[in-house]
Amino acid sequence: MKIICIGRNYTEHITELANEKPEDPIIFLKPDSAILPKNTPFVIPTFSNDIHYEVELLVKISKVGKHIDEQFAHKYYEEIGLGIDFTARDVQEKCKTKGLPWEKAKAFDGSAVIGNFYPKSQFKDINNINFSLQKNEAIVQNGNTSLMLWKIDELIAFVSQFFTLKTGDVIFTGTPAGVGKVNSDDYLMGYLEGEKVFSVQIK
Repeated sequence: MKIICIGRNYTEHITELANEKPEDPIIFLKPDSAILPKNTPFVIPTFSNDIHYEVELLVKISKVGKHIDEQFAHKYYEEIGLGIDFTARDVQEKCKTKGLPWEKAKAFDGSAVIGNFYPKSQFKDINNINFSLQKNEAIVQNGNTSLMLWKIDELIAFVSQFFTLKTGDVIFTGTPAGVGKVNSDDYLMGYLEGEKVFSVQIK
């Protein structure tokens, strides 16, 4: 499986990190070794002093597709989920300064939390889904898919120009504002339309 991540898909998040608004979706990949096994704590890696949480809506691809037209993109996924794109912000800033790829900061082992998936049919409107992240029982991120610069079907159409999408691939659709640092003993919980879909202990 591939983990395909979209960067800078929420205006307020672009602003909080003082980034430029991109003309097209920013794409980067995580390997399957980035998936944090369920019921496993996230251990802060020794190479970073500034690991950030980034909660994101997830889409699981349900069939193979290439050069998918946006009007048919809805046929290529049946499940919606929630996860975290853990980011070594200090490492990422060094990479960005030197014009280097982000993989060291984004694709390290355990950097992808993937929570439970739910049938998309249970959501009234794919483009109006609420999600949030709590840290130590305080809400730190609130998002809604209506605020995406590029909606889910647009992302699938765009990504499929470059990569063949295969059954089981997961798309991380971008994070809203409110990202921040995690510390040892923090406890994170992700909510999709008010229902808890994952929890992560930080070590």
